[in-house]
Amino acid sequence: MVDKPNLKEVPVREAIGMMLPHDMTQILPGEFKGRLFKKGHVVTEADIEPLLSIGKEHIYVLEMPEGYIHEEEAGLRIAKAVSGEGLTLTQPYEGKVSMKASRTGLAKINEEAVHALNALEGIAFSTIYGDQVVHPGHTLAATRIIPLIMEEKRIIELEELAKQFSEPIIQVKLFQEKRIGLVTTGGEVFSGRIADKFGPAIRNKVEALGSEIVEQRFAPDDKELIEKEIKAFLDQGVDMILVTGGMSVDPDDRTPGAIAGVGAEVVRYGTPMLPGSMLMVAYKGDTPILGLPGAVMHEKVTSFDVFLPRILAGERIAASDMTRLGYGGLLKG
Repeated sequence: MVDKPNLKEVPVREAIGMMLPHDMTQILPGEFKGRLFKKGHVVTEADIEPLLSIGKEHIYVLEMPEGYIHEEEAGLRIAKAVSGEGLTLTQPYEGKVSMKASRTGLAKINEEAVHALNALEGIAFSTIYGDQVVHPGHTLAATRIIPLIMEEKRIIELEELAKQFSEPIIQVKLFQEKRIGLVTTGGEVFSGRIADKFGPAIRNKVEALGSEIVEQRFAPDDKELIEKEIKAFLDQGVDMILVTGGMSVDPDDRTPGAIAGVGAEVVRYGTPMLPGSMLMVAYKGDTPILGLPGAVMHEKVTSFDVFLPRILAGERIAASDMTRLGYGGLLKG
């Protein structure tokens, strides 16, 4: 059932204490055009002259039935019910309230909860995709109710539903400052025949999210030597290890075997995302070790750019995280 408000035309001088059902616009030619009073405003005695000045001898007012609330209050209550840390709420505008990032971090959005709330009649709740890097001012979501007014008990139902989820439906998780070791493999780079291009590309991505490459080590296409460099970083106690190159199926590509060879638990070698399908994610205890494909050094966005922010936000990557990203995983272009 769609809630229909009762609108009544009254002389403006008799409208004190009544609610405006829509915005009132003031136009001063050559000077100003904008909102004089916003929808939901309750008329006071001081408002009579301004309303008369814009030609409003009579106005429509909203008669709010008992037990109902206006769309602006409803929008704010929905936004508060779904919002966690790292967000600011805008003031209602035409009934809509937006949720914006107040800090740089990872946008976390509970897709199941979004669908559950939108299944409630008269609710419009729209979000961006989750697991994106966002910065202050970035809009993550917006909400409003479809009718102008709604029974308050239906908003209470939504608020109770939102509480059933273990974490806030929308939040911005902070990135942790991690110390990262970088192992660059390949005989052509190790010997100096070609310049290393992995290091600068990866350093830029890591530093942009607040972490640092503490050291870069080089190794030829030799499994034992690659293992040696990985172990050196494990002994240093770095928070993450990135190993570049040698990730394809060529006979002299040794990186996947070296990562497994240090005793790391391989989550998965390969993801359906393109470019960057030859990505490996593994863990040695709590230390993530990633094998990075060659696309990382020349493509603007790869699978590495999808998983790096999640790891820096403190998340542990599971095999399902890697396999489910074929849908929407064609990143090129």
